[in-house]
Amino acid sequence: MEKLVELEILGLSSNHSQSGSFTLVMGEVEGSRRLPIVIGMFEAQAIAIEIEKIIPNRPMTHDLFKSFANSFNYEIDKIVISDMKEGVFYAKIHCHNESSEIEIDSRPSDAIAIAVRFDSPVFCSEKVMSEASIEFSEEEKKEEKASSKSTTQKVSSKKESSLKDFSLDKLNQMLDKAINNEDYEKAARIRDEINKRN
Repeated sequence: MEKLVELEILGLSSNHSQSGSFTLVMGEVEGSRRLPIVIGMFEAQAIAIEIEKIIPNRPMTHDLFKSFANSFNYEIDKIVISDMKEGVFYAKIHCHNESSEIEIDSRPSDAIAIAVRFDSPVFCSEKVMSEASIEFSEEEKKEEKASSKSTTQKVSSKKESSLKDFSLDKLNQMLDKAINNEDYEKAARIRDEINKRN
């Protein structure tokens, strides 16, 4: 059975490079790696509303899922970010009732929005973490905790399209700088470019 790494939500910030999208930053519970996942506006809203304990006038889609699951006595055991193909993450919702255990295929953003409603743990396969996570040093972790606000920086589309023009050494330097600046969106794009070359 593949090793799983437990994650926690560290932050949610708007993604300046893709209008209407957000970056959800997941952190290793017992480690220093970060997993940035680009998600849609509605999923970001669904996660933020539950984290902030805001009660909407009418049930949102993920609230509806919770009511449906509760009606049939299903409990959510865990969420697993199980795979990544061509930069797209895949997740599974593991749940059970008295008579059966099932895995439901899901986008990670929806699965995490459901996890926060059920107070379920979120895991990621070690394979995905080793491919897609960004490593933080202990010093960077302390700095991150000290600064409560995420400072995301805008990246021009010209810079974005020219990542392929940089050497691997330069990309690694840029990745370190993006992590130091807590610019997770840029770090994720640089990481993807580095992975394409390896």
